[in-house]
Amino acid sequence: MKTALDPRETWWWWRAVQERLTNQIATIIMNKLDALGVAVVIEAEHLCMRMRGVEKQNSLVITSTLLGAFRTRQETRNEFMTLIRQRS
Repeated sequence: MKTALDPRETWWWWRAVQERLTNQIATIIMNKLDALGVAVVIEAEHLCMRMRGVEKQNSLVITSTLLGAFRTRQETRNEFMTLIRQRS
């Protein structure tokens, strides 16, 4: 039995949690609103990365999920990505 996680294992575990959360949020919105498309982007700084120095300080993990029109229509996806980039 392991007593402590290797910091690299922790990093991947949290990234997987964030990816699942991103997918779940997109799916719930799509289903509940009967939307034509949904785009969800989550940008997070994970404390485990910062405290243990797994990555450089102030590293962000960005995950995204595109469903419906955002996945199938290039024009819609491009417009969304342009809006996201302008925010930065």
